[in-house]
Amino acid sequence: MHKQRIWELDALRGLCILCVILIHFIFDLQYFLGKDIHLPGIYRFIQDNGGILFILLSGICATLGSRSVRRGVIVFACGMLITLVTVGMVRLGMADSDIVISFGILHMLSISMVLYALVKRLPTWAIAILGILIIVTGYYFLSLRVSCSWVFFLGLRTSMYSAGDYFPLLPHFGWFCIGVVLGRTLYSGKKSLLPDAPSSAAPLRMLQFCGRHSLWIYLLHQPVCYALVMLITLL
Repeated sequence: MHKQRIWELDALRGLCILCVILIHFIFDLQYFLGKDIHLPGIYRFIQDNGGILFILLSGICATLGSRSVRRGVIVFACGMLITLVTVGMVRLGMADSDIVISFGILHMLSISMVLYALVKRLPTWAIAILGILIIVTGYYFLSLRVSCSWVFFLGLRTSMYSAGDYFPLLPHFGWFCIGVVLGRTLYSGKKSLLPDAPSSAAPLRMLQFCGRHSLWIYLLHQPVCYALVMLITLL
């Protein structure tokens, strides 16, 4: 039997992925064309913090499904594909080394899905405390610089570390845990909180579609953005 999806979670995920496309397209214009685009402060805020909403949604959805380890392995493979593509761009002279994505949001989400399988038996209050501790520790780590280069996935970086997309486990697994708490409390019945909303309206249907296919859209949007930027250079 096909399980009923919660429309507002799909729609919010779709909105997040559309924001990602816009942010990456603007980044490509600035990076590859050297365009000086003056952007409002709200854009910078969304760019810096919008990923947290996506992570919270992933934590919520982890409580609604099963096979989190299997999904984690698939998402990790997609993350490594992006790593290989960005490394290839550097090797081909298409970009500088600071564009390489060594531990982006897909890497982080994949590990979080696997870790969730280890902590999901904990009571909700314990996961909430764990999440808060990880968030506080993670933001403290972001202000530090270390000499060991291989702990970057924890949020501890050397002074030379740079990346095109960086979502270390600390603090972000903490936000995933908070999402788990929200899923267990707000969606304990695994039903929509907005059943009477006009979810069949065209804009919301479009957002839901994007949310249901967010992984594929994330994988494919950057080549499309890059192609559009190259087309602009020809025009």
